[in-house]
Amino acid sequence: MIDLPSLRKETRYGMPAADQILFNRYYITGYSYYFRQPKWVLEIVNPPTIKIENEGVERSDNFRPDYRIPQMFRADLVDFRGSGYDRGHLVPSADQAGMQVQNSETFLLTNMSPQKPDLNRVIWRRLENAVRVLNDRADVLETYVVTGPVFDFDKPVTVIGTNDSNQVTIPVPHAYFKSILTEDKRGNLEMWSFMIDNEGSDLPLSEFLVPTQKVEIYAGIKLWNNLVGSEIEEEKSKVRSMW
Repeated sequence: MIDLPSLRKETRYGMPAADQILFNRYYITGYSYYFRQPKWVLEIVNPPTIKIENEGVERSDNFRPDYRIPQMFRADLVDFRGSGYDRGHLVPSADQAGMQVQNSETFLLTNMSPQKPDLNRVIWRRLENAVRVLNDRADVLETYVVTGPVFDFDKPVTVIGTNDSNQVTIPVPHAYFKSILTEDKRGNLEMWSFMIDNEGSDLPLSEFLVPTQKVEIYAGIKLWNNLVGSEIEEEKSKVRSMW
């Protein structure tokens, strides 16, 4: 059975390119062989499957390799062990808390990127929670989110995972992006994008808002590419205030 992107509702407004596209049950991953981690992940934050905190299914915590990726490009648990970096979710576990299998697949390492604990456990979590608050607004019909790493090759690159058995190494991103597109019940679209350095911060989330065009340039991908026209380009060039 061929899983055509056009049949997946996550791709309604576009899907960036990647070395290998992984169609999970409830989200899509664009994997980078070069970086041995996701180039992006695409999800719909789906209200019918989101449970109130502590009332959904239990967090699976079953981190595991994704055997759909060729071994020479595949991250393994040993690559993160003792590195000092968290296995940072790009599709949050709490976004997929409706069913056990739904939550479990967020723990595939093809949904993980090496994040500093001060990022992953603090400001990144605040951003994930803020997206769920946005999704819960009465006027929002659906919330689409693309998330991924950003590398700045003007800066030194830290590498983890010197695994002698398969020689896999994983470069540590300098920052992360999250681009959010909401559709309201009248079909109107709104767009926000964030870029946050891979480190802790006490600044408000609004300080990390950037034009979507900046994310496209830094991450090397085209976002929401099914949307065309001057109005979309204008939307991508501006910074919308926090919700």
